[in-house]
Order: sequence, then structure tokens, then C-alpha cells
Amino acid sequence: MEFLASMAVVLVTGLFIITFNLQAFEIPSSSMENTLLIGDHVFVDRITLAPRTAWTGPLLPYRDLRHGDIVVFLSPVQPGLYLVKRVIGLPGDRIHLQDGVVYRNGERLSEPYVNRTCDDITVFCYSPYRDNFPTVPTTYGGNVTAEWGGEIAYHIQGGDLVVPPDSYFVMGDNRNVSYDGRYWGFVPRGHVIGRPMFIYWSFETPHDQYQKTGVGDRVLFVLKVVVHFFDQTRWRRSFQMVR
Repeated sequence: MEFLASMAVVLVTGLFIITFNLQAFEIPSSSMENTLLIGDHVFVDRITLAPRTAWTGPLLPYRDLRHGDIVVFLSPVQPGLYLVKRVIGLPGDRIHLQDGVVYRNGERLSEPYVNRTCDDITVFCYSPYRDNFPTVPTTYGGNVTAEWGGEIAYHIQGGDLVVPPDSYFVMGDNRNVSYDGRYWGFVPRGHVIGRPMFIYWSFETPHDQYQKTGVGDRVLFVLKVVVHFFDQTRWRRSFQMVR
């Protein structure tokens, strides 16, 4: 009985932590390369960025989002879809890009984490809208949502995009391919889930794997993981902190 009671405590504690403190996510796209790769599995801290409460405030290390934080959030344009990007603009910040370089409040940002490779024929090294946002009209943006196309003008002042209250402007580290705030707007504070802490497992995964949603495709991928677990696991990425 003592053994069963101990196991029950462990299981309940683990369930509580997974439900309220940590959440596991899998990276499905290349928008955050090389910081996060397709096939990286991360644990997300749901506590630190959660809204502060009166009774837990002194006990838990709550804090506001900061420039450069990587966050997991619910997509503002596709219900139920989780995304991961880097926070570039906080409320009140003025943002613009010039030839792919980000300027915040008039200062050029140093972003050593940014990946600007364009060795794929589908990736253009220069795109007027993508690289000179928001001065170039959204009609040149290609994948800009209709809602953002009609709203963006209200947030532009003097060639800068001004981040409204309780919202954030985010971008992917893989700037040439990232489908981010340039195309669909701001992330409301209430959509933020948490901050990725570390990679607990990483497996070499084809870029188009997560577009294959059929049962047969999923079964084949599971079999691939079983067969190639040891030789295609990226062991060096295991337990790396996400920054």
C-alpha cells in the first residue's frame, strides 16, 4: 500500500506539472531555424509568462515578455494552431525593416540568431514587402491576410509599425521563409502560452512531414522513428536550452 501510495503521489505530481507548469511541443516548420529545427521537441514553461495572481505572485517568478523572448502562442488567424516565434516588438515599440534589417525605435538591432540563407529556388534573397516592412504596400506581400491588409494602415506612423497595447510583434529567426507578424499582424497577450525552455529530444524529420496528415503517412513515420531512433536522433541537441 505504501508503494502504491508513493506511485500515486508521483503520478499526480507529474500530471500537475505537465498540465499547469510544462507542456511539450514539437517544431513542425523551418521558420525558427537554426535556433529550432524541424523535429525538435521542446518543453514549454507555462508559468513564468502567465498573468500574475494575488495569491501566487510572491511565490512564483512571474515576469513580462521581453525583447528577444521566444514564445509559443495560439495563432491569431488559424484557431487551434500553435506557433513559435521571437518577440521583436513590445507595446509602444516602433518597428520597421530596411533591406531585411530590423530597426526598433530608430535603432538598428543586432540579431546574431537570424538565418538569412536563400539557397532554395523557392526562397527569394530579396522581397520588397518582406524586407522593407511596413513601407511597401501589402499588395506586394503575397501571403498577407485580408484582415491584416485592411488593418495595418491604422498602426503605421512615420514609416514605422507601432505595436498597440496588450499586443506583441513577432518574427521567425529564419527571416526569408518565416510566415510571421509581417503577414498577419500582432499577437494578443491572451494568446501567449509560454516560453520554450529546452529541447528534450530532436529527430531528423523531412520538411514536408507535417503536411502529411493521412493515417498511412503517420504510421510510416512512427515506424521510421522506431527503426532509426538511434541513428537519426540529433543527440547533440538533446537538453539544449532555447535562446
